[in-house]
Amino acid sequence: MFTSKNLWLVLLLSVLLTSCANMTHRERNTAVGAAAGAVAGSILTGGSTAGTLGGAAVGGFIGNKIKR
Repeated sequence: MFTSKNLWLVLLLSVLLTSCANMTHRERNTAVGAAAGAVAGSILTGGSTAGTLGGAAVGGFIGNKIKR
């Protein structure tokens, strides 16, 4: 059964997935890199904001530079 929290999560995920439909390969790599970097930065620093933002920046940069 859906609670209001689950409903918002499903809505957010559907919006995020459809917003990636028209991205170029490089833009998609940048977004994936930033997301993965944010998660890794958060885990490695125990959830600090600076670690999360730093990880997102580094991950986004690396994702942008990766070629097919």
